[in-house]
Formats: sequence, C-alpha cells, structure tokens
Amino acid sequence: MKRIVILVLSCTLLTGAFSGCSKDEYNTYATLYGVITDHETGEPIANASVVLSPGGKTKTTGTDGSYEFQDLDAAQYTVTVQKTGYATNRKTVTAVASEKVEANIPLTKSN
Repeated sequence: MKRIVILVLSCTLLTGAFSGCSKDEYNTYATLYGVITDHETGEPIANASVVLSPGGKTKTTGTDGSYEFQDLDAAQYTVTVQKTGYATNRKTVTAVASEKVEANIPLTKSN
C-alpha cells in the first residue's frame, strides 16, 4: 500500500512539473516597424534617426527607409524621426502583444 501511495504521488508531481511546459506558449512582445519617406516625393529616406519613447531605443533607417523595433512591451509609444534637412515628425502608436504594428512616417523638407 505504501508503494502505491508513493507511486501515485510521484506520478502526480511529475505530471504537474511537465504540464507547465506547454507548446501553446504565447509571445507577449510586440514589433513596431515602418518606412520613413519624403512627404513630397514618397521616396524612402535612408539614415534617418528613429527614436522610441518611452525606452529611448534608437534605430537608423536602411537604404529603403525602413526601421524595426522588436520585443517591445505592450504599451503606447511615441516614434520621433529626425533627419538633417527635414523637420522632425512624431507619431503615437500602441504596441499590442503578439502583433506587428506598422507606423510609416513622412518627413517634410525644412527651409
């Protein structure tokens, strides 16, 4: 009888230990991406500085004007874009867990 109780308890403990290792785990982070373009021409702007706030993360756009922030907490962010010769532009976006959020931002040439 004692062996049966120990066997049942052992099986219960092992089942509980491995049940937390589910294949159905969900990504709790968000991705924010977009393209920075010239407002007048629609052409992509390379080497623009893209700053995410809060958090202060910074990216530089590629030759295709694209940027991407990965593994963000679900929250509201302000994306600020700067490039010499252009006026600074900002956009507020909401990052949602397990989703990709697109934020394309145009820049206007400064005088």
